[in-house]
Amino acid sequence: MVKIIGVRFRNAGKVYYFDPKSYEIHSGDHVIVETARGIEYGTAIGGVREVEDDKVVPPLKEVIRMATEEDDVHALRNREKEREAMRICKEKIQKHGLEMKLIDAEYTFDNNKVLFYFTADGRIDFRELVKDLAAVFRTRIELRQVGVRDETKLLGGVGICGRVLCCHSYLSDFAPVSIRMAKEQNLSLNPTKISGVCGRLMCCLKNEEETYEYLNARLPGQGDTVTTADGRTGVVQNINVLRQRVKVLFEEGEEKELEEFDVADLNFRPRRRKEKGGKGKDREKDKDKDRDKDREKEGRRSRYGKAETQEEKELRELEAMERKEGKSKHQNN
Repeated sequence: MVKIIGVRFRNAGKVYYFDPKSYEIHSGDHVIVETARGIEYGTAIGGVREVEDDKVVPPLKEVIRMATEEDDVHALRNREKEREAMRICKEKIQKHGLEMKLIDAEYTFDNNKVLFYFTADGRIDFRELVKDLAAVFRTRIELRQVGVRDETKLLGGVGICGRVLCCHSYLSDFAPVSIRMAKEQNLSLNPTKISGVCGRLMCCLKNEEETYEYLNARLPGQGDTVTTADGRTGVVQNINVLRQRVKVLFEEGEEKELEEFDVADLNFRPRRRKEKGGKGKDREKDKDKDRDKDREKEGRRSRYGKAETQEEKELRELEAMERKEGKSKHQNN
């Protein structure tokens, strides 16, 4: 076992592990540590604890010291300097006529580097911009292009639920999100209802994915044939996933009867639940199936001469953006 302390450098940022040495560090304390970017001022998360050796990537860097009042003042001064750096950088971007949107500026604690975060539709040649900025700040300059999700995480905001955005308040990493998750949860496939402030699929779709997968695996599909305890056979018309209730339609001649049953009172072949070990392959298969269905829909529209609705077009574009971002992130890693 090895003692570690988790340290976070930005609000809702990633947590990095350090060796606390002999310091008594509690959650919320400020510490000075050394990172790949240089000396940094961070906030301790959760206090000192022990973890297994294989949970830590060696070598584990040590905490240099507990932050002093002077360090706190210096960190606040850096925040003020970042606002001025934003103003200057925006002016330089306009001067060079670059198609990029500046999101944030960040000074390292030792002021050896200034980082500027921006978004852009494509690659940007900012070599001349870096030269201008280096002449003004007289320190190392780094420009980082981020995606729309990262932009929203940095800027923050309020979601349609009325709460502060998950990515800005507590979400350290972005989990892969797909249209399949919305379908699994029987949500409206209207892009405006399943998209977040960033214009991409809401990250919270991931929160209940496993629960819905488990509950759906215990239920028949809509249109499936089921048998009741008294031997009657009917067709599933509606499903309540959370209550685990099923509405079944029975037909006897010209008469039709709709009854609701608890899923435990019905006999049917349950859906096969995805195993955790094969989730990656299952996701790829599901994606391929979704794409095939989309192609089939487009083929039917062309055959019958029906135009694609605006909602379907927006959903297709949203899926395309999610796949594109997923590929680029995989390539960057």
